[in-house]
Amino acid sequence: MIGIIGGSGLYNIDGINIIEEVEVSTPFGKPSDNYIVAEYSGKTVVFLPRHGRGHKFPPHMINFRANIWGFRKLGINKVISISAVGGINKDLKPGDFVISDNFVDFTKSRVQTFYEGIHSKTADTQFKDEVEEYLNGKRVVHIDITEPFCPVVRYTLIKACKENSSSFVDRGVYVATEGPRLESASEIRIFSNLGFDVVGMTLVPEVVLARELRMHFGSISIVTNLAAGISESRLTSDEVVQMMHIKNEEIKQVILKALEKLPEKFSCQCEEVLKGAAI
Repeated sequence: MIGIIGGSGLYNIDGINIIEEVEVSTPFGKPSDNYIVAEYSGKTVVFLPRHGRGHKFPPHMINFRANIWGFRKLGINKVISISAVGGINKDLKPGDFVISDNFVDFTKSRVQTFYEGIHSKTADTQFKDEVEEYLNGKRVVHIDITEPFCPVVRYTLIKACKENSSSFVDRGVYVATEGPRLESASEIRIFSNLGFDVVGMTLVPEVVLARELRMHFGSISIVTNLAAGISESRLTSDEVVQMMHIKNEEIKQVILKALEKLPEKFSCQCEEVLKGAAI
């Protein structure tokens, strides 16, 4: 099973057969919305609108832990995240896709772990794995984040972009900011000097939480606009929405190709991340 996190309409794709809509409860509260269970090319795919249908939740108020835990509860361990970003790297242009290979976190107030020691939530015993062992044992956990994104999912997204003849870059550093305000020109100047490529508000803590649950997580971002101080005009939400609308069909085709190409068995180390991580 494969989870897709993105906008509320992404699952309206020709060839996708919607099976059911599932409401999921979690120890961490309610996810952003119900999960849409579908079938494509013999694979079960589960969609979740990150901000909720109608874009109800701003980035800093998304219940990331509930969203990721909901995927786990449904038996999903492969996740593709789709998001809009601002372009910092001057080689990028609006409409480009970016398959990030690393991130830097400038968020300020987000819970970034499931494992809170004596304050940890109690998990059910659905899977009887290290996740449940560490949570119910009230363990403190420090995961390795050297390679935050699954290399297999990244490679699959790269192949899908190539096959679709999409304009994309196969690596990039995503800098995560708190939001919901956009960044200042001085902040972007600092990010540029530090070598960051794109800026967004949602990939962290998504990727961290998914890794804590031993998931294979990959991200594809759409550059919707140039960031503050790089763009020559005032930044607006309208231009973000407009570019996402323009790229809507193309991103759907890339995702379909990625779904077709994702292997059943992975040759990476993502599922080993909890070994030796608990104190």
